[in-house]
Amino acid sequence: MKTRDETLGMWLGVLGVAIFAVTLPMTRLATGTQAAPQLSPWFVTLGRAALAGVLSVIFLLATRSPRPQRVHWKPLGMAVLGNAIGYPLLLAYALRVVSASHAAVITALLPLVTAACAAWVLHQRARLGFWLCAIAGSALVVAFSVLRAQSHGSGFGFEWADVLLVGAVVAASLGYIYGAQVTPALGAERVICWVCAMALPVTLPGTLLLWPAQPVAASAWVGFVYVGVFSMWMGFFAWYRGLAMGGALRVSQTQLLQPFLSILAAVPLLGEPLDVVTLGFAAAVVATVVAGKKLSQPRAPLVAAAASR
Repeated sequence: MKTRDETLGMWLGVLGVAIFAVTLPMTRLATGTQAAPQLSPWFVTLGRAALAGVLSVIFLLATRSPRPQRVHWKPLGMAVLGNAIGYPLLLAYALRVVSASHAAVITALLPLVTAACAAWVLHQRARLGFWLCAIAGSALVVAFSVLRAQSHGSGFGFEWADVLLVGAVVAASLGYIYGAQVTPALGAERVICWVCAMALPVTLPGTLLLWPAQPVAASAWVGFVYVGVFSMWMGFFAWYRGLAMGGALRVSQTQLLQPFLSILAAVPLLGEPLDVVTLGFAAAVVATVVAGKKLSQPRAPLVAAAASR
């Protein structure tokens, strides 16, 4: 039963990552480009959390969910700071200075940092082989991001914005882990609902203040609704439950697939090309995730191994 739960948790993690992966092209649809701007990036950031917060309040009232106990407020508060406020705000400030490809190099380390936070906060342990696979997978993603940055003529050098990007990665990772910490007690759905509802005092006024005064294309509103309903809300239903069932340390490594799934989603949504190099790196990253899952299992006791001979 435990193995079955861990496998289901891994698949739920993949589903959550797939939902999060579409966030990038959908956000591009929502914000538009410099030549054809649509919704303000700040409006999209605060508005998606506010939309998720309103849906969360409806869900909590409809299901007559009990209020979290006192012991749950700290993890929920950390998840608010990490996932609803810290990550998007730090990322937005950093992207005023560096390119998106530069930011991708740093944020590609999210799975490894999440695993480290799981080991620190939740005291989850894994064999050395798992950590080697995690490092190898992260190195593949970073190498891929660097190659793409160079092919687009963007260099990679240290800037003060890198500190903000590292802070964004740490904020998101801590938010994931603290949310997973209270998932067994509250349930995955209620965790993200309480997180979004708690952020409403900040996100709702901000959304109303930044409401667009100019006409916006229908495709931009479609992108906005997606990032509010799926990226900020429903995706966490699967993600938090996957972290809790499969182990946050192991399931976090499915995030290695997110950059590549984003590229795949951008093909039909934005018309971006798909190349063989991308597919090759994606296959290699998948291999590290599979190997890491196998190596995360504890060794069989020597007594049991001897008895089975």
